[in-house]
Amino acid sequence: MPVGFRQGRFEDTTRPNWDGSGPRPLSWAAWYPVSNEASERVFASPATAPWFSIGPAARDAPISPACRRYPVVLLSHGTGGTVMHLEWLARDLAQRGFIAIGVDHHGNTTTEPYRAEGFLCWWERAHDLTLLLDLIDASGAFAGHVDVNCAFVAGYSLGGATAAALIGAISETSRFQASSSSKDNSGPREFPGLADHLPGLLESSAIFRQSWARMRDDYRDPRIKAALLMAPGRSVQGFSETSLAAIDTPARIVVGGADFVRPGAIWLHERLKASTLDPLAAEAGHYVFVPEATEAGRAANPDYCIDAPSVDRRSVHQHVAALAAELFELG
Repeated sequence: MPVGFRQGRFEDTTRPNWDGSGPRPLSWAAWYPVSNEASERVFASPATAPWFSIGPAARDAPISPACRRYPVVLLSHGTGGTVMHLEWLARDLAQRGFIAIGVDHHGNTTTEPYRAEGFLCWWERAHDLTLLLDLIDASGAFAGHVDVNCAFVAGYSLGGATAAALIGAISETSRFQASSSSKDNSGPREFPGLADHLPGLLESSAIFRQSWARMRDDYRDPRIKAALLMAPGRSVQGFSETSLAAIDTPARIVVGGADFVRPGAIWLHERLKASTLDPLAAEAGHYVFVPEATEAGRAANPDYCIDAPSVDRRSVHQHVAALAAELFELG
């Protein structure tokens, strides 16, 4: 079954970008059902020597008229990544009759220059997706085609923490604060030394201070009926245990046996009463959730692109997509 693909950009006029030079950008990508007559083509980004294989899609094709309104899955990428890294899941969901749509989170995405603010104030991601759900139903190609009362969320790594926030998890602390009990609070591999930026930003940036003050806000969106958390990032252990105990939205936590975030995923599962824990293969690592790699990717970044010999990334993706469909169809 062919899949449609469309990209666009909204702006959040209630929040400035990190420079303060304009509104916060919401650059989005969506995969969705189209008619059988739609013509797909293969595309990749960047166009030269892409690291990851991207499946074919019918760019800007009209949405299929088979249903009046479609359920929607909001996607949240990993830290420093892009929604295109979840293309494998989005295409599968679109073939099953979902609209799958996500944002490249401002300042925390490879499609923009990295900003310390975007990595530190990750809770802004949750509001990105709530606003995206509002906006796609109100304007553009999907207006009138989205069942906003049948919405779900799927997130990978820091996107998994974002998904948890959307079902009611509330941050109590950041692992990058000096007072954090985290054993690894200096910064992710995408932004080494991130914690060193915190004192200066608190002193110099009013925009950052305003965002930092929103850390403990409640970002729950009652329209979200279930959440898929793929290798949820270490930030989940900064959630208030009281907020986690109150969550009754179904959640599925998927993590590999060799993933460095596995202890945090287990910690979260033990505190979410409506969650299930789905372990992957013992040798599956953290980056098994990004797309299958090209030869260029394997040569440029083996840590992201090469799995243990016993792990087949395509099979993992098929398995996780089936788990997602089961969760969302039950939801």
